[in-house]
Amino acid sequence: MNLGNSGSLRTGRGTSEAASSDAHDAHRVARDAHRVAVRFSGVDFAHREAEVLKNASFHVHEGEFVALIGPNGSGKTTILRLILGLASPGAGSIEVFGAPPELARGAVGYVPQSMSFDRAFPISVEEVVRMGRLSGAGRGCLKGGCSDVDDALEMADVADLRDRPYAALSGGQRRRVLVARALASKPRLLVLDEPTANMDEESERRLYAVLGSLKGSATVIIATHDTDFVSALTDVVLCVNGRSGDEAPGGVARHASGPVERVSSGHYGGAILQVLHDTDLPDDARCVSCADGTAETAAPASAGAAPGSSPAEPQGGER
Repeated sequence: MNLGNSGSLRTGRGTSEAASSDAHDAHRVARDAHRVAVRFSGVDFAHREAEVLKNASFHVHEGEFVALIGPNGSGKTTILRLILGLASPGAGSIEVFGAPPELARGAVGYVPQSMSFDRAFPISVEEVVRMGRLSGAGRGCLKGGCSDVDDALEMADVADLRDRPYAALSGGQRRRVLVARALASKPRLLVLDEPTANMDEESERRLYAVLGSLKGSATVIIATHDTDFVSALTDVVLCVNGRSGDEAPGGVARHASGPVERVSSGHYGGAILQVLHDTDLPDDARCVSCADGTAETAAPASAGAAPGSSPAEPQGGER
């Protein structure tokens, strides 16, 4: 009897401890889902004595879809280079997943606007994607079968092109192959520089379908010179240097976005939001608390579209 009671007590403690552990794990998962992925604090940057960024401060949470907008030459690519650790700020600090950018490169996938290559060099689509395994969490499997490469090809919708010469592809196809290359390393952050430049509507639709499948599971930052509209996938709009010089040079402002009545059937995959340049948001607009690198997403505003969020049903029509 005593043994039975003792066993029962031990079972009770185990159940209680298991429940406590499960609750702790659930809290940890919820906490990790809202960690700060990228933080700029008072960042200055100059190129050949020309001021590009001045006291730029913003942060992005893990899992957010971010549109980094601004006119050509505003500093968007500079911000991407700073995130990638390819440049250093003149002042201020930058953190990527709580570490200096150069130490976080393994967690970041990068899709350039274009990639220089020798058209005579015999490299296949699959071989280009395998290049993504040279660094990051997915090192290895450079030869033979590799499930991560297969998954990346499927996710980027280029699996049927795996044996094709890279040089034989269209511009839109090559862009999706570069996305697959970035995804092969299983990045926590995907950074894309003008991904739809010179892309036809069908290629643009397929690219945004790929990006939509990543929403929430990875942080996505897209740089674009379109300062009026962003994809309906967008959670956060960061505007560099203002649309027409109205804002302080070198600054980064967080703008609201909202639904539009007229939408191009092919632009950004067919569903877009209008950037509300007259509605600035505080940097903590999507936070309850961002102390110590963690944050909780704030409840969306009730008036109009939630700032920086997507409408449930974007209205159709012609832009």
